[in-house]
Amino acid sequence: MDGDRVEIDGGIMEGGGQILRVSTALSCLLGLPLRVRRIRAGRSQPGLRPQHLSGLEIVRDLCDGKLNGGEIGSTEITFTPGKIKGGTHVADTKTAGSVCLLMQVAMPCVLFAASPSELHLKGGTNAEMAPQIDYTVMVLKPIVEKFNFTFNCDIKKRGYYPQGGGEVVVQMSPVKELSPINLTERGTVTKIYGRAFVAGALPIKLAKDMSSAAVRCIRKEIRDLYINIQPVREPDDQAVGTGSGIIIVAETSTGCLLAGSSLGKRGKNSDKVGIEAAEMLLKNLKHGGTVDDSLQDQLIIFMALAKGVSRVKSGPITLHTQTAIHFAEQLTKAKFTVTKSEEEDPSNDTYIIECQGMGMINPNL
Repeated sequence: MDGDRVEIDGGIMEGGGQILRVSTALSCLLGLPLRVRRIRAGRSQPGLRPQHLSGLEIVRDLCDGKLNGGEIGSTEITFTPGKIKGGTHVADTKTAGSVCLLMQVAMPCVLFAASPSELHLKGGTNAEMAPQIDYTVMVLKPIVEKFNFTFNCDIKKRGYYPQGGGEVVVQMSPVKELSPINLTERGTVTKIYGRAFVAGALPIKLAKDMSSAAVRCIRKEIRDLYINIQPVREPDDQAVGTGSGIIIVAETSTGCLLAGSSLGKRGKNSDKVGIEAAEMLLKNLKHGGTVDDSLQDQLIIFMALAKGVSRVKSGPITLHTQTAIHFAEQLTKAKFTVTKSEEEDPSNDTYIIECQGMGMINPNL
């Protein structure tokens, strides 16, 4: 079989776990045996971390595949996919590794399974260097569902750095094919809402401080809009460990959702956490695109799989997005083009990401 393996260099471009997620998911979907070398060569601690290994293992389990080199620290794996089946699957990072990144690798696969799936994903729900679970539910879910599928994400328990211990249950039914999306009209911002949370040993006052600081920051730029950022204390029986953070979402007249978020950590002033999230939101609103920096790269794999032409208007293209496009094109028949958007306002740094999708058809339905 080795002659037919797709060879992936895990050290180029973004050089991190995303290369592994995109290429493994596509390998599983397309039935392509894969070899990934120089895994996470661009990171200070190269090789597989617990979260990447859990992601590989759940994809292996989803399709009865074979995984070699699947251990912590490994810089090379080979993966031979089988047939994608539904059912219940568990992935546990046993650390604060992000459950959202586990969803990123598993979700495209179970869409083309033979029957409905239930994924029990365990680890960190609100982790650094990954989307927070609140972002996944509030922003990613309503937008990716435009590709014509639905999923349910139930947050059973929240888990924070360093021990994790969170759990989400994702339920999803397979589809015959994905429809393309067209997200090119921003519209005007109609509401801004969010949640500032504390859990464990932290007082609710910190959540209120994050929320107030964020509102003050947004008010300097957007004066006439009601802003509703709820301070929340997570119930003790639904959270493991101590954590805090904030997510703020802007919704537009055309149904776009853009966000800013930030996590608290020891020694970091709660006002600063709120201001960071507000500034990120304002930056995402400034470029004039219909998706924020965190959503951009997460849409690429769905655009590649969809039938027909998808178009998304974004701000400056992130390295994560460039990387996702590179590997989606390498593994599928999808063709992407990125062009500078012709704007009335030349100060807007916006781009149109267009994709002629491969039109993946679920062989099981």
